Amino acid sequence: MLTKADFLLRDDIHFLNHGSFGACPRELLDVQRSWQERLEHQPVLFHRELADLMQGARSAIADYLGAQPTDLVYVTNSTFGVSMAAAMIAPMLAPGEEVLTTDHEYGACLRAWRHHLQGTGAEIVEACLPLPAPSMDEIEELIWSSVTSRTRVLFLSHVTSPTAIRLPVENLCARARERGILTVIDGAHAPAHLPLHLHTLNADVYTGNFHKWMCTPKGSAFLWVHPSLHRAVQPLIVSWGNLIPTAGDGSFVDDVEYLGTRDVSPFLTVPEALQWMHRNEWDLVQMEARDLRDYGMHMLLRKGLAACSDWRADELQMGAVLLPSSTDVQWLKNELYNTHRIEVVVHRVFDHAVLRFSTHAHTSKGDLDALSMALNRLL
Repeated sequence: MLTKADFLLRDDIHFLNHGSFGACPRELLDVQRSWQERLEHQPVLFHRELADLMQGARSAIADYLGAQPTDLVYVTNSTFGVSMAAAMIAPMLAPGEEVLTTDHEYGACLRAWRHHLQGTGAEIVEACLPLPAPSMDEIEELIWSSVTSRTRVLFLSHVTSPTAIRLPVENLCARARERGILTVIDGAHAPAHLPLHLHTLNADVYTGNFHKWMCTPKGSAFLWVHPSLHRAVQPLIVSWGNLIPTAGDGSFVDDVEYLGTRDVSPFLTVPEALQWMHRNEWDLVQMEARDLRDYGMHMLLRKGLAACSDWRADELQMGAVLLPSSTDVQWLKNELYNTHRIEVVVHRVFDHAVLRFSTHAHTSKGDLDALSMALNRLL
């Protein structure tokens, strides 16, 4: 089984924040380095071969995600993907029409929507989800109750970043499609973390990171767009597109994925990451990580803290609890890291102080015990 020794993580840090940027194992960093070296051995030849290399990488991940390789592209992160979705959809909206989301979404993505909606007259409406959050069935009804005749887009996280709450995107995508509402799903925390089959989910746009739970090199993610919307996609950065030799995958792929000179090694490493997951029996890796998440949640709840969500039903490798409302979150975060060498999320969400921790192949019970002992002193 994988252990912390398979990663480059520092031995003196209890790393309980995999959810923010992930952690890449030595083995995949070696693969990335081999792609970078191949580029430098003959840069011009590499770029002549790049369209076919990217087509192969796209085909491998499309098979894993239950999609067609011509319906997805590699992007640097899911925020980039959401920004592309907002840029595509904003011109379709009329004054007074609404993008419905929740008040638990990732701030950078909400900022992208606000930016691209400027001048359209369309508005963002946030459905309010309480903390602690209710069951997924109740969350579904809370969100759907905010749908009106003006709702044109439903923008949701598969798993909320601030609060580690799994949202019922499967049911909501189905209900939205029946009403003719476009769905954009930010799956930043989904690939290699949750079951994901894009054809079955049937969203209109889905974007997700590989560098988090799949542990690929930083800057590897995907954007999937339903084929009916391909013609509406406008690249955020305009490059050569299909004016140069391509693999014939269509203008959606050519315009969005090829940006000229950049480091594509994170993308080309993804197929090997899939093999790495298979070799390391990913189901067992996830089972152990979820057991550790449950161990951590029980430990924190015994301190009288409340869970942010219906965590027993979400199958996540992240957990989040509400700290005492008077907690100075910046002080606590600093003390946990500077004094106790614990890297964990501590922040304020609305009027709530929230602690969010993550577990993965590099996590041990000792990491969670260290968090428990530190909180005994600091709280």
